[in-house]
Amino acid sequence: MAGDCSFDIVSQFDEQELVNTIDQTRRDVQTRYDLKDTKTEIALAKDSITITTDSTLSLKNIRDILESKAIRRKLSLKIFKPGKEEDAAGSRIRQVIQLQQGITQEQAKEISKIIRDAHPKVRTQIQGDAVRVMAKSRDELQDIIAVLKQKDYPIPLDFINYRS
Repeated sequence: MAGDCSFDIVSQFDEQELVNTIDQTRRDVQTRYDLKDTKTEIALAKDSITITTDSTLSLKNIRDILESKAIRRKLSLKIFKPGKEEDAAGSRIRQVIQLQQGITQEQAKEISKIIRDAHPKVRTQIQGDAVRVMAKSRDELQDIIAVLKQKDYPIPLDFINYRS
């Protein structure tokens, strides 16, 4: 008799793609006529992006560029959690954008409940910031993925480690 099929539900993004997105955004800002003289700085930290620029309008334009580059590199916009605009030194504007990665315990419990409601025979197991889903057939797993993709979560969900 064949064993169970399983996969993991995680929320993560490709960090190299994010670095490439930031680099492309910097290049675009330097070459765009309306943003060339704004002395814009875009700094990437481990869990945040800091944008410092001259005005609210240029900040909005830079965020638009950043988001369009992220979409082209297949990064979900749900990883960006923008903070408030704040004043910086020299009458400039700063905004810190937090990067969301990982599934919280509350979100993992909610995902497990949705799975159990849709398919009572399927087993779920919360493992840190991932949820493992186990079922007898691949069809059930594919149905679960379809159900979860229909829901709109505040975080991007990825389905990895598919084993049959």
